Amino acid sequence: MSLPKVDPSQYEAQLARKKAYVEETFAEFGLPSVDLYRSPTSHYRMRAEFRVWHDGDDLDYVMFEPGNKHAPVKLTACPMVSERIEGMMFELLDVIRQDPALRFKLFQIDFLSTLSGELLVSLLYHRPIGEEWIEAVRPLRTQFGIDIIGRSRKNKIVLDRDYVIEALDINGRTYRYKQTENSFTQPNAQVCRQMIEWALDASRDAGGDLVEFYCGNGNFTLPLAQNFRRVVATEISKESVRSARFNIEQNGIDNIDVLRMPSEDLSLVLKGKKETRKVQGLALETCEFSTVLVDPPRAGLDAETVSQVIEYPHILYISCNPQTLHANLREITRTHRIERFAIFDQFPYTDHLECGVYLTRI
Repeated sequence: MSLPKVDPSQYEAQLARKKAYVEETFAEFGLPSVDLYRSPTSHYRMRAEFRVWHDGDDLDYVMFEPGNKHAPVKLTACPMVSERIEGMMFELLDVIRQDPALRFKLFQIDFLSTLSGELLVSLLYHRPIGEEWIEAVRPLRTQFGIDIIGRSRKNKIVLDRDYVIEALDINGRTYRYKQTENSFTQPNAQVCRQMIEWALDASRDAGGDLVEFYCGNGNFTLPLAQNFRRVVATEISKESVRSARFNIEQNGIDNIDVLRMPSEDLSLVLKGKKETRKVQGLALETCEFSTVLVDPPRAGLDAETVSQVIEYPHILYISCNPQTLHANLREITRTHRIERFAIFDQFPYTDHLECGVYLTRI
């Protein structure tokens, strides 16, 4: 994790530069007015990973200057992480520092928190851990009100859960999400809420059915289900699929099916070019998919996936990389027109930004 300079007095100027960059970079597409969604200026990260630095009797959290992994910066405060994390992380390290069973060859501590106040802490070691470690770490659960995971090579010890439950208020309805350790979740919960509400507004008149690729734990899937008759979503991560199905059940939503399969396989199934037992009984031939939602990794969409998504009348594209989004839009805008464009400032004080695009077929 790199070390951004958290300076709230500079936030608006930095955000204005991001907006100007987007408007210039995407000018060739004739953008509509860009929707701009701000982050809180502090305590915005719900998850974080910190290296632990051993120096004699000292034990410190360190981060690194961008582009220089050989220059650790010791932390005495961390205003970028949630108040729940910052409020206990240094006291936790003080406790670990005094106990050899917890300290010896500890090299990283990961935190996963929620707006609802839950916190999961993972301690990572360059040595085997077992019963001695469990006895030493167990009191920390009560002391700090946390769940704890210990990790060493080929070993994972859970006390007592390896997930948290997040609660997000989306347009007056609370959605509860199981977020599992070591699985992807949106790091900035307040901006995540805004992303979902933007996607809901952009697709409110689409009608028909929705197909979603890269659905993760159902972050967008669950709220968007209200805009469509039916949602069929794919994800290849086994743990994310488990979480998505858990979340669907916990939120009482009955018009979503999540399939563990690559997006290209589902596309072939929908075209009638592939058969698989995974879709038996789903009657996918009755679906009328008006909209496709894609939220790809930084590499963006490959050429085959682009050829799949342009077959749908409406496209919702959530991007974490403006460069690959730009390349994809050059292909997609041959058949579709940009109706909405948004900037989501997931990572303030950095150059990173996320975008949302809603397109309709020309």
